Amino acid sequence: MATQEAAHGGQCYFKHGPASNMAVHNEMGLDYLERNLMRTTRRTFLSATGAAGLSAVYVRSASAKIEPEPWGIKLGIATYTYRKFERAKAIEFIKAVQTPWISIKADQPPGAGANQHLPGLPPEGKPFSADAAAQLHAARAEYEAAGIKIMSSGNVGMTKAKSVDDLRPTFEWAKAAGLPMMVCAPTHENMPFVEALVKEYNIRIAIHNHGPEDHNFPTPQSVLDVVRKLDARCGLCMDVGHSVRAGADVIKMIVEAGSRLFDMHVKDLVAFNAESYKLPNFGQCDVGDGVMPFPQIFKQLKKMNYQGCVNLEYEIHADDPQPGVQRSFSYMRGVLAGLAAT
Repeated sequence: MATQEAAHGGQCYFKHGPASNMAVHNEMGLDYLERNLMRTTRRTFLSATGAAGLSAVYVRSASAKIEPEPWGIKLGIATYTYRKFERAKAIEFIKAVQTPWISIKADQPPGAGANQHLPGLPPEGKPFSADAAAQLHAARAEYEAAGIKIMSSGNVGMTKAKSVDDLRPTFEWAKAAGLPMMVCAPTHENMPFVEALVKEYNIRIAIHNHGPEDHNFPTPQSVLDVVRKLDARCGLCMDVGHSVRAGADVIKMIVEAGSRLFDMHVKDLVAFNAESYKLPNFGQCDVGDGVMPFPQIFKQLKKMNYQGCVNLEYEIHADDPQPGVQRSFSYMRGVLAGLAAT
């Protein structure tokens, strides 16, 4: 993010500059305080006009006891964040963040075998082995001993499957892992097979939208158009970063998704446009340093009594993610503490 901020005096911006940024916020119909909270970076959050009453709460939150569900929101982490680290180190990082909620990226690191975050996920169409089941049980016990709750696993690829039999090993793996939900990437063509196995195994699926490059499900709306016709256990994992790159209004899509919003992957971006991935660090930055409207996201989730997780998926600085992860959690917890106090 440093290159973009330096060029603009530390101001995060949209493609067409601050004026366009304000126009977009006006279209969202936000009041003055909310616009300021959304437009400011971490450095100006506490001094934003109208935010003086939140300042003391935000500062106190750094030293206060950390709530597992601040303002009723389950702040979790997607373990893809720690994709360069084997399970034991990932668990150490998660405990340091002090969140009990995770969405686990099963096959990371790729060459770690039994030490993957959640081992044993068979390649699409390949059988699930008894040895893998034993590894799964051992891995899950490590998370449980650390007080960490596996809320889902993903993203689980399902694009090659052309039948129920092709997909069955994946659901067998999920059953053995005790997963309540898989965050997944199927195709339009194999959704009937996915739905059939959801019913058979009673395991929910949340389709992850992956932005303009995804030919199957680029936007939250493209997911909703499909899952609304399916079993109630089929829903959406909304990736807010990919959503805005594909032109979606994240607040409107949260409202639109309603009870089909099962999970969220969140990150911050320095700009809202489809080309942001061409910027340094793929256009991503620590949460609170960008333009993602986190205060309004949290307000809408609270309004609709959202029961899923809001999982930080920190995709930058893969070799040393923890400082940015901690800063991102501090910001989100501070915003939630401020909202709870108003």
